[in-house]
Amino acid sequence: MRLREFIPADAEHIVSWISDEREFRCWCADRYESFPISANDIVEQYAEGVKGGSFFPFTATDENDSPVGHFILRYPDEDKSIMRLGFVILRKSVRGKGMGCELVSLAKKYASEVFKAQKLTLGVFENNTAALNCYSSAGFTQMGSSGQLPFLGEIWTCIEMETQL
Repeated sequence: MRLREFIPADAEHIVSWISDEREFRCWCADRYESFPISANDIVEQYAEGVKGGSFFPFTATDENDSPVGHFILRYPDEDKSIMRLGFVILRKSVRGKGMGCELVSLAKKYASEVFKAQKLTLGVFENNTAALNCYSSAGFTQMGSSGQLPFLGEIWTCIEMETQL
């Protein structure tokens, strides 16, 4: 798996990976208010963040340069010693094969080596067991209190996690 900066053409792949509403809520419920989203929704939102210089989307590719995953690193505030990891998602055909943990490890490496961050944080819904297991095995631990958000007629608890780099 290799990383490269996100390009607008990658948005079509991301939309296809979250084509089911329940899955959409697991991955990006706090970022987009409605479903479905379009590739243009992603491109427009990313352009705004990238322009500000604190938002860095990446695409993971396989040996054939085909997109297999995606994530965002961003600075949550002016203190650039902390980064936030978000919107970690894999192509459906590669899920359950350990690639999620590999993608998270690459994100941690970039946050530490490229951006010189000292800590990486994220928020993950407790209903997304696969993501929780992946982040826990990558060294993330729960921090602070958890907030609750209503989605699809359920209350979902968003767990805040962090890891030292």
